[in-house]
Amino acid sequence: MTPERRADRSESFGEALLGAVLDRAHELPPHLIGPLVADVMERLGGRRPQVLLQDYGQLLLVPLAAEGLTGGEPQVIDDSEAGRCFLDAVLVELPEEDGLRVHLPLLDGGDQVGVMAVTLDRADDDARRLLSRISGLVADLLVTKHGYSDLFFRVRRGEAMSVAAEIQWSLLPPLAMIMPRVAVAGILEPAYDVAGDSFDYALNGEVLHLIMIDAMGHGLNAATMATVAIGAYRHARRLGVGLSAIYDFMDHAVAEQFGPEHFVTAQMMQLDTETGRVQWVNAGHPAPILVRDHRVAGRLAAPTTLPVGLGGPQPRISELGLQHGDRVLCFTDGLIEEHQTGGEEFGEDQLIDCVNRLEKTGRGIRAVTRSLSHTLKRARGGHTTDDATLLMVEWRG
Repeated sequence: MTPERRADRSESFGEALLGAVLDRAHELPPHLIGPLVADVMERLGGRRPQVLLQDYGQLLLVPLAAEGLTGGEPQVIDDSEAGRCFLDAVLVELPEEDGLRVHLPLLDGGDQVGVMAVTLDRADDDARRLLSRISGLVADLLVTKHGYSDLFFRVRRGEAMSVAAEIQWSLLPPLAMIMPRVAVAGILEPAYDVAGDSFDYALNGEVLHLIMIDAMGHGLNAATMATVAIGAYRHARRLGVGLSAIYDFMDHAVAEQFGPEHFVTAQMMQLDTETGRVQWVNAGHPAPILVRDHRVAGRLAAPTTLPVGLGGPQPRISELGLQHGDRVLCFTDGLIEEHQTGGEEFGEDQLIDCVNRLEKTGRGIRAVTRSLSHTLKRARGGHTTDDATLLMVEWRG
């Protein structure tokens, strides 16, 4: 008879470290995530552990203050090793006098929460593997516990936020989603005072559903209208109806709630992530930009219908077959218009020039979207007189 072989189920050092996170995760209060990270890093031989969270303006990485974690000043994303780790979603190592500073991206479903950093005497492949897995668990914890506490919101808020902006941020899905076949990244400006702009997406099986909206007006009225529009969109999408029916749901919801003189422009899309076939309905929104081979290839010009709320006719659905690596950039009119008295319109030509320059860098969709928004804001002198929102989708094939 063949001798019975017993599987080795003994706990290794690496499993013990990961288990220290998993065993306590279920009932761990949000404010104890920091001490848990510090404890695990100490067991690994690490010093000065940090958890850095992205601020809402996507300019800084802000240290999470907690027992056992290292504090310090916020780090500028565009001018730090932690920022390089964050933007490119890669491990970054920095030699120091007393060892090696290791920065790891905190990723959850492709969305980037921030960066975890720790100093080791040295780092080998085993240490890097363990740290990468621990950072993944920490990112999951931060995302899961975020809904139970205001702690992480307060860390990420770099300045006073308007009530309208509070409402809009509570509506948003994660700012980025990176999956094998498709990637999405978005950004809102002004981050702390946005009102009428919003977006939403969902990956249901092989189909990516996506929308960008711009509710008329400013302040709470615009935020309330955007809330109704996004709520109606999600309701219709979850019923499994097509783009025309989704438009009707949104149109009726906005009209019934706000009356005939209020409206929301919208860009609705559905992308088959297997084939690259994209369908869209344009309801009074600026036409999206198609980026192919890292250069603007044109606009997705198509027949438009009236904005939702104005009782437009059944919309015409447009179609296009994307090629591997194509990116589609949706944006609101605040990105290219300047409404300040005496101000000059930024214009579509400058937008296209900026896209072409940034696409030459070959960076990922999350970094390009962020850099594009900040580049356009700097060109305005650091402010915008209207909401200016970007949403980019990449078909990865």
